[in-house]
Amino acid sequence: MASRSMVAMEVPIVGSDAVRWIEVTVPSSTSSSPAVPSEARAPLTENASSCHLIPGDPPTYLIWRIHKNLPHVLELVEVSALKEFPKSGLRLIFQDALCPFGLICKNEIQNPGESPYLLYVLTVSGVVYLLKLKNVCSYTSGSVFPQNEFVEFAVQGDSHTGRITAVAGIFGCLVIGRQDGSIVCLQLGVLDPSMPGFIHELRDDLGINRIWSLMARGKIIGAVIDLVMLELHEKKFLLVLHEDFCLRVWDLSTHVKVLNHNINLQQSAGACPLRLWADVVDWDKCLITLAILCGGALETNSEIVIVYGLHFNAGDKVLFSPDASIQSLIPLDEGRVVDLKITSNKLWILREDGPMSFDLSETSFNLEHSCSYGLQEASIAEILFQGTECAFEDLIWMDSSMFSSVKDQVVLSLSMIFLRRLLQPVVYQTDALRETILDYDKHLTDSEFQSLTVAGLKKELLSIIESAGSFVSPISTLNFWKTFCTCYYHCWCQNNIPYGLLVDSSTGAIGLIRKSSISLFRCLEDVELLAYGSSEDFHDLGTMSLTFPPDDLDFEILLDVLRCSSSISHQLGRSATAIFYESLITPDIMSEDITSRLLKIIETGHGSTVEAKLSFHFGADTAWEKQKADHKVLRKFSVDMLISLHALCSKAMSWSRVLDVVEKYLKHLIPHKITEIIEAEASFDLNSFLLVNATSQVARVMFESSFDIYMFLGYLVNVGGQILMMEDHIFRIKHQLIPMIQDILMQWFTVHFIGTTLSESPTLEDFSSQLSSLHIDNKNGKLSLEKKLGTCGFSLACMLNFPKSPDDVGLLASSLLPPPSKFISSLQSFISWIIWGGTVENSVVSISPTIELALTLLNHGQYKSAEDLLASIHAHSRRRKLPDSNQSFDGEWCAHLHLLGFCLLMRAQNELHGVFKEKAVRESVCYFFRAASGQKACQSLQKLFFQTGLQHPVETASVTTWKLHYYQWAMQVFEQYSLSEGACQFALAALEQVDESVIEPEASVIRGRLWANVFKFSLDLNNYRDAYCAIISNPDEDSKTICLRRFINVLCEQGATKIMCDGELPFVGLIEKVEQELIWKAERSDVSAKPNPYKLLYAFEMHRNNWRKAAGYMYQYYTRLRKETNIRELQQPYSEFQERLESLSAAINALQLVHPAYAWIESQHEDYFSIDQHSPNKRTRKFVEEDNTLQAHRLQYCIDIEMMEEDYVLTSAQFHLLMTNEKVPFMGCQSLSNLVDMLIQANLYDMAFTVVIKFLRGSSLKSELERVFIIISEKCSSSRKAPSDMWNDGHMHTPLLTYSEDETIGPTDVIHSVQHFKGDHWELLELYLEKYKKLHSRLPVIVAETLLHSDPQLELPLWLVHMFKGGRTVPSWGMAGQESDPATLFRLYVNYGRYTEATNLLLEYIDSLASLRPADIINRKKMSAIWFPYTAIERLWCQLDQLRSSNHMVDQCDKLKKLLQDALLKHLKQIKVDSDDAVSAARGA
Repeated sequence: MASRSMVAMEVPIVGSDAVRWIEVTVPSSTSSSPAVPSEARAPLTENASSCHLIPGDPPTYLIWRIHKNLPHVLELVEVSALKEFPKSGLRLIFQDALCPFGLICKNEIQNPGESPYLLYVLTVSGVVYLLKLKNVCSYTSGSVFPQNEFVEFAVQGDSHTGRITAVAGIFGCLVIGRQDGSIVCLQLGVLDPSMPGFIHELRDDLGINRIWSLMARGKIIGAVIDLVMLELHEKKFLLVLHEDFCLRVWDLSTHVKVLNHNINLQQSAGACPLRLWADVVDWDKCLITLAILCGGALETNSEIVIVYGLHFNAGDKVLFSPDASIQSLIPLDEGRVVDLKITSNKLWILREDGPMSFDLSETSFNLEHSCSYGLQEASIAEILFQGTECAFEDLIWMDSSMFSSVKDQVVLSLSMIFLRRLLQPVVYQTDALRETILDYDKHLTDSEFQSLTVAGLKKELLSIIESAGSFVSPISTLNFWKTFCTCYYHCWCQNNIPYGLLVDSSTGAIGLIRKSSISLFRCLEDVELLAYGSSEDFHDLGTMSLTFPPDDLDFEILLDVLRCSSSISHQLGRSATAIFYESLITPDIMSEDITSRLLKIIETGHGSTVEAKLSFHFGADTAWEKQKADHKVLRKFSVDMLISLHALCSKAMSWSRVLDVVEKYLKHLIPHKITEIIEAEASFDLNSFLLVNATSQVARVMFESSFDIYMFLGYLVNVGGQILMMEDHIFRIKHQLIPMIQDILMQWFTVHFIGTTLSESPTLEDFSSQLSSLHIDNKNGKLSLEKKLGTCGFSLACMLNFPKSPDDVGLLASSLLPPPSKFISSLQSFISWIIWGGTVENSVVSISPTIELALTLLNHGQYKSAEDLLASIHAHSRRRKLPDSNQSFDGEWCAHLHLLGFCLLMRAQNELHGVFKEKAVRESVCYFFRAASGQKACQSLQKLFFQTGLQHPVETASVTTWKLHYYQWAMQVFEQYSLSEGACQFALAALEQVDESVIEPEASVIRGRLWANVFKFSLDLNNYRDAYCAIISNPDEDSKTICLRRFINVLCEQGATKIMCDGELPFVGLIEKVEQELIWKAERSDVSAKPNPYKLLYAFEMHRNNWRKAAGYMYQYYTRLRKETNIRELQQPYSEFQERLESLSAAINALQLVHPAYAWIESQHEDYFSIDQHSPNKRTRKFVEEDNTLQAHRLQYCIDIEMMEEDYVLTSAQFHLLMTNEKVPFMGCQSLSNLVDMLIQANLYDMAFTVVIKFLRGSSLKSELERVFIIISEKCSSSRKAPSDMWNDGHMHTPLLTYSEDETIGPTDVIHSVQHFKGDHWELLELYLEKYKKLHSRLPVIVAETLLHSDPQLELPLWLVHMFKGGRTVPSWGMAGQESDPATLFRLYVNYGRYTEATNLLLEYIDSLASLRPADIINRKKMSAIWFPYTAIERLWCQLDQLRSSNHMVDQCDKLKKLLQDALLKHLKQIKVDSDDAVSAARGA
């Protein structure tokens, strides 16, 4: 047999691989299969399928499948060409395994009701079922088939009837053939099984006829191999093929055999019959074509198809006669026959390696040539880089030489190449991908997997790569995808095993029923025939509609050109086209760089980088061998190409003719432009999805063919000198042919992109999707479209309107499945609609097809796809350097840029984040500005309102007016999506157009509004300086005030008040407004607001040297804190008191910068807080404040620094009391004593003394000091410690408050000096007494008296005794001194019964006086030079006498008296002498 040429390609039906099955169980009342002997069983379960056309309006195709691995299940799908492929199918679950047989026909019984179909099936145990089927959608999964809607009949009753070998049926009749050659007819569906005549057996060996047959032939008829039922002239005939090649024909109406013929097979001895097919192919000649499948001889595994003719007459009695002239053998050397179908002019054979067809002529069978049909396996393997000829190193150089411009994203770019190919509708298969994902331990349930959108599926696949660690390097990524695609391809093949042919004889449609999908075949285009044909088949393409006949020299030249381009394509490998395609869709990759690198690889091979990676992957030795082999292949290729090119030039006589042929071929590659299309409409039926998939297949082949020519032309330019090509020829290639092929590549790229790119689910934030979700128009088609967006298999092309012409008889106009030939015209119309668009003769402004495509995508929220499409065309236009001066081009170019900017804007809002979002916004702004700069921008953009919201102004008197309108629109769009950066730029651009387009006063209003917008956007971007400039530039005073208020509020909210207070913004002419706004904000804000407005006012005024105002605001803040804060309700009262102290300190510091004469502030309330109501510094005055409605008299108080310091001290006291967990007193008009007592009680002595000293003067101060020291002394006496040895060094390390009469106590001194003392009270008493006795010299007396009063026997501390003595050394002039002198101490001793201490003290001073130095004796002899408390001494003497007289301490009293007596006698003598000397001295003077 001659070689077969490919004439058709398989087109998958979208959705046929993702059917959700409704499982219904069919019950059984018969006995189970084990009761039937094995020899009585029917044929075992095999993979089987069939399609039955049910007439109707519209017609319905019922397709069933039986799986060998699911023998109890029959799957049924109800398909209509006018609807999309059903999402649900019926899965009938039987109790027993099924035979590979099924028959579905229309229910022709009267009043079929809701059961329009009948289903006949046979189980392996010989039980026949007749089920009355409803529409598939009426069943519920998990239910049981109703008992009253099916009939069950057991054909096998005993083991003597023979095993069932064949079964056939037609409505009302089911025929069963057995191994013994008998045939049983069942009137199932017409008669009840219990009625007579229901079952009838067809045998010719009954009675005498059987005896006669045995005598005549000597043998019994062979087993029934296969049965075929035909209906001729309203009569039913049965064709029976027996095991001995005996063909019998029975008339089922009379049950009479009308033909008994033995088929003679002399050409194939030892063959055995396997199957029989028959159909009427010619009613005029009354010819029936039979096809018998025979198994080969035992020594071979080949099969043979016998084509046989059978005539019948058209009379009342139909007679059959074999036609010996019509008999041919078709040897099938490879591949098992899966199915065979006969139509009016074709014989279709489905083998394991693919289908093939043979033409049936009118007179005889011409079987010299057959035509093959391309299966999906080959195209999917090519798309996914599968196959033995595709080595791994063919993919490695992708990352090294192709992605140099996107090095940071090379791994993701590589993954996107595979993802785009894997998810193409012609490649994607639900079950295969799910099984592949399961192999990578990614477990998803059926519902979870089916609910995944395209974006979700991509995310899951990328997560698998990441979890596998394949994002580390490009090599690991490629290795992962190679393994993943191989696994997917294997799963795809396992899930798509061909089960049978789908043939509609009424239309000639031919398809394929696979395990998990269904497809149809289409005829190939002319260029496809060249692409899929081998070099030997090129001469057999005489039916092509090329511009030159096949026998012409130009055609020979073309074939040589195609051979050369094919060689270049083979040398580059499959990845070259994929990379070039990726460069068109990825703006970061320049296609010119890809092209130059590809051509360099053709000439010099892969670079050192690839070789290093190969060495790393395969090992050094293997890589070296590969390099040598590749180098050898490259040398052979180069030599062969040069020889072929020289031969080509010699055949054409010149390169000019070669280029002319190439140009003719390129014109043929240009998509056909069909002008008869006048309308188009959306369609979601099965045929439209077939058209989309077929379009993507054609576009891929055309793109690859164009790319091969592109590489061929580039190669010619590079080797032009070696093949004697003139400069004129090279110039023509560069400036005429290459730009031409670049345009062609872009056109087919557009078609393929639209046909294979999957739609995306619109984001919830998308306004158009929200608007469409309201379903205002309530169109079912639009509702169906919205549900499909983002689903796998639904590409961008499915959203387009499909073109129709008035006399359209193509694919979309048919209610039946289309034949292969009908695809061509519909394909050309649809491709023309995509590339060239519809007729726009009545349009005011022409919209290019690309813009029309983009608008359609935008209308459905496909912003990413629209951006990719527009960006690709934009990059192509830049490469072509199309002239901007072209007016028509200029208008389309403006619309193009406008839509591209809008796509980037929408994606920045809904999809992108981070740096990608910022980049998209910047690019969007650039595109909008470029679109507005076009000369015909106004006219070209007026039709884009629906998709982008650009409303065209009613009147556009000038270009500047239109630009003003356009920039304001862009500003509003960016503002709508919270993209302030772009909105600000367009607001500034609109301001530039105001002066030239609008006159006053309207111009001022517009400027004010635009400057307000600039302010708002700058503020959103935290560009505070720009926002300030916008405020001062705003000519509208009201708007300026509003913006200023907003500016202040935002600075406060964002914590950026430093820029307002540090003088960086001068606020020219706005100082008072800023201050008023801050005052207004401060008065109406909570005192706990962050940042605090009063502090802002303080900083604002301090920077401008307004110290009194600054102090006033801080004092107001303090006043509000004190009045509005409830300390008892605060969770952190410490911070509140700290805030009060800081505010007072700031106010004091500010006033200290003012001249003392003006260092005061005014307060409208008696905010000054003091215990002392007699302060002389408080001044009051009356003033009258007029209001709009009333006059009110207020008192205004003037508060100076001293009053603030008093407030500071009191607040500090409260703070320190709070720190000791004491109850904070209400600091109203309370007594000072109570506060001091609380401070002392809390051991806050420093704070207590600070309060006393700050608020009291004169006697009040002394009195309060005495009271304080009394309390301290009482604490000391209660401690009962021996104080005499304490603090003899007089040193204290605790930092205490120092005081000087010349100093004033400031707030900082108080807060840093006050310390809660935890030491001994005696230590404190000594230190405070030493410090404050300067203020009141009687304090030591108070302390000593308090101590002795509390405990008369208490020994006074040594340091206290020294204070009375005036130092550590005893003076020499008696006991006279200040209030705290030795005499006072002596009296205290006497008063409290401390006679011994009193006597010792007196003796000490008397002895000291007597032991003066000679130099001091003269001073002692002066008048009144010495003094002793003689009255107290006398009292001591009397007390001793009184004590002795009471017989108490007699000895001690006598001893003390003796000491006193001796000392006094001696002292008196000395006084007598000194007195006489003094008198004598006075007289002598």
